[in-house]
Amino acid sequence: MTESPVEVIPGGVRIHVWVQPGAKRTEVVGMHGDALKLRVAAPPEKGRANEAAGAALAALLGVRPADVTLASGITSRSKTFEVRGVTASQATTALLT
Repeated sequence: MTESPVEVIPGGVRIHVWVQPGAKRTEVVGMHGDALKLRVAAPPEKGRANEAAGAALAALLGVRPADVTLASGITSRSKTFEVRGVTASQATTALLT
């Protein structure tokens, strides 16, 4: 069984995400190993895909975009976002159900 992509940190959660840029639309499409697979319509140029992934997570989790921070993976498809003000249970429910 794969592990959850959601990890508890002080004040929020850390979410491990596999981003596929240049998709037809932005959507969560399941898991990619131990990471949440997120397709984004934005191209992988000048940080646009990173911004789109952060904005998508903020919308799905019901938080402000300012509460979502890219913690690692700026040039990789494998990224880690930190989200303030969300519990692991809330994140898991919003992203995986």
